[in-house]
Amino acid sequence: MRPPHQTSGRDAKRNLSAELLQSVREMTAGKGKVTARVEVPAVTHARMKSGLSQAQFAELLGVSVRTLQDWEQGRRQPSGAARTLISIAELKPRVLQQVFKDLVGTPIA
Repeated sequence: MRPPHQTSGRDAKRNLSAELLQSVREMTAGKGKVTARVEVPAVTHARMKSGLSQAQFAELLGVSVRTLQDWEQGRRQPSGAARTLISIAELKPRVLQQVFKDLVGTPIA
């Protein structure tokens, strides 16, 4: 590895100050913007709307936290019955909160 004060022929010819200044100008002008659109799986959206943690949501659906995580990260897809419960959770999150409260005995924080 080359000591920091020595540069290769190509790098020695670069004007790093000017490149950095140009990059800052482009950023402030809005050029070079990188935007990413992240698709949130329906199961994640439903869980978030319900206010339940992964552990609580998994318990309510009768699956392991690991299975829920696999669904949320797109590694696996829920089955028919689970999809139906997830749809209910997405459409009526308060119903899921009430069911959880009735089963566990504590309301969602």
